Amino acid sequence: MGALSFFSGWKGWREFKKLPWEWRNLVVYAESGQDWHQFSGLIEELNGPLGRKLTYVTSDPTDPGLAREHANYRSLCIPEGLFLTIFFQVNQSDLFVLTMMDLHNLQLKRSLHPVHYVYLFHSMGSTHMVDNEDSFDHYETLFCAGPQQVREVRRREELKGLPAKQLFDYGHPRLEEVIAAGQAWQDGRETGEPPIVLIAPTWGETSIFNTCGRELIGVLLAAGYRVIMRPHYQSNRQTPEVIAAVRDAFLGHERFEYVDRMGETDSIMRSDLLVSDWSAMALEYSMGLEKPVLFIDVPRRIRNPNWRELGIDPVEETIRTQVGEIVSPDALEEASAAIERLLAHPDRFRAKMRELRETMVFRLGHSVPDGAAEIARLADERRTAREKGDS
Repeated sequence: MGALSFFSGWKGWREFKKLPWEWRNLVVYAESGQDWHQFSGLIEELNGPLGRKLTYVTSDPTDPGLAREHANYRSLCIPEGLFLTIFFQVNQSDLFVLTMMDLHNLQLKRSLHPVHYVYLFHSMGSTHMVDNEDSFDHYETLFCAGPQQVREVRRREELKGLPAKQLFDYGHPRLEEVIAAGQAWQDGRETGEPPIVLIAPTWGETSIFNTCGRELIGVLLAAGYRVIMRPHYQSNRQTPEVIAAVRDAFLGHERFEYVDRMGETDSIMRSDLLVSDWSAMALEYSMGLEKPVLFIDVPRRIRNPNWRELGIDPVEETIRTQVGEIVSPDALEEASAAIERLLAHPDRFRAKMRELRETMVFRLGHSVPDGAAEIARLADERRTAREKGDS
């Protein structure tokens, strides 16, 4: 497998080097096939209505983007390893679009040549607590989901004396997809069936399943709810024995269900309420599906120990009481009463979420066409600079 990956990387790198500039004016890079849903709409818009050529580079040989065919589209694969490192360090392109954080901080560096890097935020979460302090420092342009991210980036630039980036009010296409899916969903349940509670937390040693998952599920089943256990895929990678122990404790219970298929959405649509911790999924769930969230107050996931320097509370914290309630892991017996309160007035809650998302998310309903137009504009700008000999 190592030799095959090495050859694949060499082949992909050679193929990219041979591309004429018309195919290197706009390059999109994906770490894995999981990124395709972030890019597919933009690529359709760029290739189609805007008539732009682009090259899609992925490190995942199973990426669905490799199967796409279009006259204005080329794709190639450079897996992780030596040739991906070389590709990043010496690639010559005008505009390089990606959702990979920590450019230049880890193994993959900025190019030695003048390349304009565009980062697409893939969630509505804050920038300064769950991510590294300098995760977003090495991009020229950031496509921001909402005003919170703009405030945080500008504040960091001010405090650290960093050059001002171009910040584009992009929005969050994934939220628009969730809204549309929620509006189209037909609930086939009969009246009187118990509410469905989906437990879908983040991952890590302090996440719900690693700290209080078994007790929480037991409490909810005892209260008469249907419970869906949906661990983060990283939990099954990092602590599979923990997930297996929690799951096996309830397998066979008529109101318990376990889901671990990546990309699965049926459990999200069927559920009436989400139980989570610090996962940004809570934002999409509440504002997209207009359903409440119960937060279990486990310790925060912090990758930036200096997050308080900005003087801005992260949205993962401030949003909690706006979209749900908070229960301590030491008081899980209170979860059932909290769920009853959260489900008591669905029409009032839906109206509140519609109002909230209008203030928290940019360009609802037209983020993709507007975002594609901005990418095309930046690509034109960089092409002009290159042809004039400017860096």
